Parts: sequence; structure tokens; C-alpha cells
Amino acid sequence: MAKIDKSLYTKDQYKALKAAAKAEKIIKNSTPTQAPSITVIEHQQSTVPIAFVLGNGTSRSNISPNELQQLGKVYGCNALYRSFAPDYLIAVDTKMIVEINKTEYQKSNAVWTNPNKLYSSMEGFNFFQPSKGWSSGPTALWLASQQEYQIIYILGFDFKGTDSNNFNNIYSDTENYKKSNDTATYYGNWLRQTKTVIEQHNTKIKYVRVIAPDNFIPSELNKISNLTHITTDMFKKMYSLL
Repeated sequence: MAKIDKSLYTKDQYKALKAAAKAEKIIKNSTPTQAPSITVIEHQQSTVPIAFVLGNGTSRSNISPNELQQLGKVYGCNALYRSFAPDYLIAVDTKMIVEINKTEYQKSNAVWTNPNKLYSSMEGFNFFQPSKGWSSGPTALWLASQQEYQIIYILGFDFKGTDSNNFNNIYSDTENYKKSNDTATYYGNWLRQTKTVIEQHNTKIKYVRVIAPDNFIPSELNKISNLTHITTDMFKKMYSLL
């Protein structure tokens, strides 16, 4: 990257560009499989904010949602609300909606779900019209994609189970979730729905899936031109996250 002329930018813009230059150097020195086809320069120089869509796979467990919220809008799913309030919470499972309603979280925070007769007397929820009929993660990704983001980071979309093929979720062993030693849920529907969203926005949005170093990339995702993958370590270095 060429030397930045400090006089051309505000203090905040200059700081952002310096951070971007550092990130670009990290990407340049990474291996080809790690390097995304976009650069942080594109993000920092864009006037359009970025978004983060958080699934609850364990690969995102060492990334703080609070830090992400300082960088862009956060779309989260299900039990994330227990410890963090994303800009948009998406939950389509009936048991989760009942749990959320008991706390009245939705009365002071944006919660989106599918319409259901069971929820007719519950106040404060936003309903998809028509119902998406999808899982929470892909639905959150779809919702984010309706906005004018140029770059959307996807975290915690692990798809497969743990190394022992057990249930892969940050909230396993808690209310309304499977046990950590239960067999992993088949990811076919999640993958198909995620792929559909990304391909539908292939001319407008660049997606970056953040994965653990040992996480896998389904072959179906390797064929999508506007999707790249980076490791969690790379992502944290790019944005100087703790």
C-alpha cells in the first residue's frame, strides 16, 4: 500500500486506513488458502457499513460480540441474547421464542421470528411476512442481506459436529438445547439455505465465512464466487481483536 497522506483525511479516517494497511500486510503474508479475495482496505474506505452474522457454532467462542458491535451491525441467533444484545436477534424455534418472551427481551430489543398462532398474544416480536421456513442462522443471514452492506462476515456457521461428531453449539447443555454428547444435527438444510442467500446476492455483497483452523469448507461453498473463507486467527488479526 502506498504511503498515506495524512492531510487528506480526518483523524478517524487516518486511523482506520493505518489499521487497514496493517491488515493488508497480514493478508499478503498469509497462505493462499487463508487470504480472502477482498481486503480490509475495501471495508475501511467504504461508506457502507459491514455486518456480522453470528451462528452459535463453537468456532466463534473466542471472538467477543461486543467488539464486533463496535465495527458494524450484529445479527445473532437464539440464546445469544442471554449474554449479549445484538442489533437484530433471530429465533425461529418455538421453545426459544417462549423463553425469550418470558424475559420480555423483545420489548426493548429487535427480535425477528416467523408468525405462529402460539405467539399471537405475545407483544414486541417482529414477524417475517411471509414466513421463511428456514433455520435461524440462514434466516439471519438473509435478513442482513436485505440491507445495503457491501461485506458480511459469517461466524459460527460450522455446519459439521465436533471432532467426535457430537452436537456443536456454544449453548449445548443449557435450556432448550441438546446435550454436548448428543449426535450432531445433520447440516444439509443449513448449508442449502446459506448457499441460496449468498448466490442470490452475488453481484452486490461479498461474504466472508470465518472458520476455526481445523474447520471444514463444504465443497458446495467452494463454488461460490462472492464467498471466501478466513480463519478466526486471521480475522482477529485483521481487526486487532483481543
